[in-house]
Amino acid sequence: MKFATLTLAASLIAGAAAADVVAPGDVKMDEYGAVAESLTGQPGNAAEGEKVMTTRSLGNCVACHQVTALEYAPFHGNVGPSLDGVGDRWNEAELRGIVVNAKKTYDGTVMPSYYRANVDGYIRPGNAYTGKAADDSFGPLLTAQQIEDVVAFLSTLKE
Repeated sequence: MKFATLTLAASLIAGAAAADVVAPGDVKMDEYGAVAESLTGQPGNAAEGEKVMTTRSLGNCVACHQVTALEYAPFHGNVGPSLDGVGDRWNEAELRGIVVNAKKTYDGTVMPSYYRANVDGYIRPGNAYTGKAADDSFGPLLTAQQIEDVVAFLSTLKE
């Protein structure tokens, strides 16, 4: 009985936390692309954000951006701008907006939209490009919490 009660309590807490997550199609951006509200209602974890930025199967931000604080990670790219000092250049809402959908802030950027699903005409490359197209049920590249974690890490990058 005690185990069942604990399991029920844990699932209710998890359900309540999940209910607070903003769905990709419901993200509210201002005219410049900033996202003022947290996607999860929870603070981001900078250490987890660092993992997302350096892990190939997740964000892999260092593939395009140079980040001095992440020198240990191999193969920094030069497609995007250096991320050194971004915590001074942009506030949390602006950073969140850029990670969610950089195309709203920077028209024509090649940076992926990390928190968009197959909504509002947004499509990913299909069979013509990869030969292995996903069905229409796939979600965003990163979870809402991973976005918050990346924003927390980027906010630490000061000049």
